[in-house]
Amino acid sequence: MGKNKISLVFMGTPDFAVPSLESIHKADYDIKAVVTQKDRKRGRGKKIQYTPVKQKALELGLEVLQPDDINDSDVEDMLKSLNPDFIVVVAYGQILKQNILDIPKYGCYNIHASLLPKYRGAAPINWVILNGEEKTGVTIMEMAKGLDTGDIISSSSIKIKDEDTTEDIHDELSILGSQLIVNTLEDIFRGDAKNTPQDHSKSSYASMLSKEMGLIDWEKSGRDIVNLVRGLKPWPSAYTRYKTETIKIHKARLIDKEYEGINGQIVRLTQDQIHVKVKDGSIVIEELQFPGKRKMETSEYLKGNSMDLGTVLK
Repeated sequence: MGKNKISLVFMGTPDFAVPSLESIHKADYDIKAVVTQKDRKRGRGKKIQYTPVKQKALELGLEVLQPDDINDSDVEDMLKSLNPDFIVVVAYGQILKQNILDIPKYGCYNIHASLLPKYRGAAPINWVILNGEEKTGVTIMEMAKGLDTGDIISSSSIKIKDEDTTEDIHDELSILGSQLIVNTLEDIFRGDAKNTPQDHSKSSYASMLSKEMGLIDWEKSGRDIVNLVRGLKPWPSAYTRYKTETIKIHKARLIDKEYEGINGQIVRLTQDQIHVKVKDGSIVIEELQFPGKRKMETSEYLKGNSMDLGTVLK
């Protein structure tokens, strides 16, 4: 496909959307505009930073739009004037109302980071790991009124490895989505795509995350605890209380070694490992972070610090 055949408006904001923008640009589509959220103050210096999508769009020489409200009548008029064949949405950050969805000739399509209909909502990557799913993927759906309820056009799946974190799956799915969207747009344009309505009875809601979710309950299974660590990395992070300090756990694994003691108790310390008893074995803490300190591997931490054997984590 070339610039004379398919035109579109791309809407996206975070890192996850960047590979899709790059892929569509490389396919030589006519990208009329890139719509992204407002620039925000970030980091310790609170400096204004471009969104990742804006940064990439400017590098590619594309026009960038950053409306306060995508559904504003002025924005609607401007989008209509662009007369796009498609609008492609990837983690944009605002809900599009029907007046916007009706603008493109062939419709609005969203790249969603899970296998719909399960895991609709804001944090599907986190929740597939938190819930111990064995696979996930990306779904391209035609956008409709409602949260992630539109017809499925295409999907592609991956297996989730035991050690995969949210960061790992995020990166894998962002590439997978970027590959799938180009082929899917071409299928739609040629009339070869098939719309499959979602089975709403199989849906669930992947709610937004909160810091409070990260507190480790040492009475839960070791697998659930490891999934919590994996699913909340990098934010908001799993955490526990060691004496009077709250420590973040960034990496952990479950072993079937049984120790005497109570759940949550530090039952073994080596030069490079911390073992905590759980009801189905032991959790080995491999990466942690104390308040005001950088995160570090347990082996590095224990070279210059000590922990007390027998302490019960809360």
